[in-house]
Amino acid sequence: MQDVIAWLKENGDLKIIDEPLDVELEIPHIAYIEVKKEDSRPILFTKPVNKAKGIAYEMPVLMNIFANKQITQKIFGKHPDEVAEGIEELLKLKPPKAFVDKLKMLPKLFKLKNVFPKRLSFKGECQEVIVPKAEVDLDRLPILKTWEEDGGPFITMGQVYTQSLDGSMQNLGMYRLQQYDKNRLGMHWQIHKDASHFFDQYQKAGRKMPVTVAIGGDPLYIWCGQAPMPHGMFEMLLYGFVRNKNAQLVKSITNDIYIPRDVDIVIEGFVDPEKMEIEGPFGDHTGYYTLKEPFPVMEVETITMKKNPVFAATVVGKPPLEDKYMGWATERVFLPMLKPMAPDLIDYYMPENGVFHNLILAKMQVHYPGHAQQFMHAFWGVGQMSFVKHAIFVGEDAPELEDHEAFAVHVLNRLDSEKILITQGIVDHLDHSSSRQFVGGKLGIDATGEAVAEGVAEPLSDAVLLERLQKIDADIITLKQYMAHTKNPVCVIAINKTRSQKKLMKKLREFSRHIKVAIIVDHANNDLNDPYMLIWRVVNNIDAQRDVKLKEIIAVDATNKGELDGFEREWPGDTFCTKAVLDTLQEKGLIDIDERFIRRFGLLPFNSE
Repeated sequence: MQDVIAWLKENGDLKIIDEPLDVELEIPHIAYIEVKKEDSRPILFTKPVNKAKGIAYEMPVLMNIFANKQITQKIFGKHPDEVAEGIEELLKLKPPKAFVDKLKMLPKLFKLKNVFPKRLSFKGECQEVIVPKAEVDLDRLPILKTWEEDGGPFITMGQVYTQSLDGSMQNLGMYRLQQYDKNRLGMHWQIHKDASHFFDQYQKAGRKMPVTVAIGGDPLYIWCGQAPMPHGMFEMLLYGFVRNKNAQLVKSITNDIYIPRDVDIVIEGFVDPEKMEIEGPFGDHTGYYTLKEPFPVMEVETITMKKNPVFAATVVGKPPLEDKYMGWATERVFLPMLKPMAPDLIDYYMPENGVFHNLILAKMQVHYPGHAQQFMHAFWGVGQMSFVKHAIFVGEDAPELEDHEAFAVHVLNRLDSEKILITQGIVDHLDHSSSRQFVGGKLGIDATGEAVAEGVAEPLSDAVLLERLQKIDADIITLKQYMAHTKNPVCVIAINKTRSQKKLMKKLREFSRHIKVAIIVDHANNDLNDPYMLIWRVVNNIDAQRDVKLKEIIAVDATNKGELDGFEREWPGDTFCTKAVLDTLQEKGLIDIDERFIRRFGLLPFNSE
């Protein structure tokens, strides 16, 4: 992995685009479309430019490094399940009782010596070029602006290295960084993250906080940056465990933070705890814009780099994206770490259209009534699992979790409002649906056990049901029923919203002989024939305590919220591509998409007919 480009050419079917393309919208739009394809590939843009600033950059931009499962596995050098097996084996280690047992342990312990990062006393390749403070200019880097409404250009694959005030703990996180000008970056470390906790320490002490941001190098550094390690554990330990060799670190030029010797670009600086600046908006991995909010500011002291650096970036927005494959690896690797607090857990799966923290599916061994509810509380009380909004638990007789159709049938045949738990807890910093930031509703479905006895008493066709529903509410435009052959068919209703949906949800109870589950969505920008994106929309848009009713039928209000609902927070917009940019790229032959593709992935606004 010393030369990532050469490695990707050989192992990742690297796509190379030599046409000069703008870092504002053009390059991100191409990467966004590419990663949604079945055969998506990494892309190297060799001639990035910034038309607005009149800049032709000296370094290429590399995107979609984690383009598919195959390349992700190659980056790891093994299947992530193998990494998980190694972790599970270590978690089960017991002190040896006999001399023979000690001898048997030696190979395992010998491997562990490679886990710990090694600090080097000399400079690394990442410090071949050193830019002094007086010459620092972030415009030398091809920093991308992904979405038209973004607050500016953002570094999207920065490895952010921080340390605690006393230097005893170091952290690697992957946070977006907004470029304000030539030497300042907005530090979007969210309130629940380790870097934010470190910042609190510096703020209380009234001291500036050192920060070093690395870009590029071994792609595994990037994955480690988003891995949900326990608090206080340095993510580079995970790198050593996966690679079975020590991460080699060098000291930053202007602070005491150590970073990998072979990254491409290093940005060093300090955060003044007295200075905050508005960061955002930013089209994030939820598929929505995160709104403007004050965050700390990093003042850059120096930039160092290799002689021929490559600028790594990612694009976020509506799924699927490369975080699908990074998340898949994370899911597999961290399964053994969940089992100690949930020993009867068999497997779990976080679908990318649930944007990971919004939906988890889990399979378990059930030993007694209420066991699944016990699991729900366990999940909501530990680490990053505590951000999960919606959890569905099934027994060991259920189909494979990734067999979406069979899994849905299994759950709907066991769906019972008496076994649905709605509670409250913390939600992700990026969650927009809760009435109060950081705290919102949680929903758990216990779909273990036998199928329910009764289904729909009097099924109706879509056409007949639509006609009857339109008589009680003129805002209803269309509907579609899913899984009619199950005990609990799902009726998705699209409306032109002119008022709160509380009255409609109450009126729907009158149709309990025809409807078991009703989900209400906005007519605009929702395709009722696309369950993948409907799931994305629903789990993003609901707060279970406010939007889910369980009386007589299960009714869910997944519409956008606002003044009509008494919702006082600002509701963000979808991430949409810029049509003029798509048209230009299509004319140049750089993308090949049709209306079906555009609609399928919600690239542009549309109505649901």
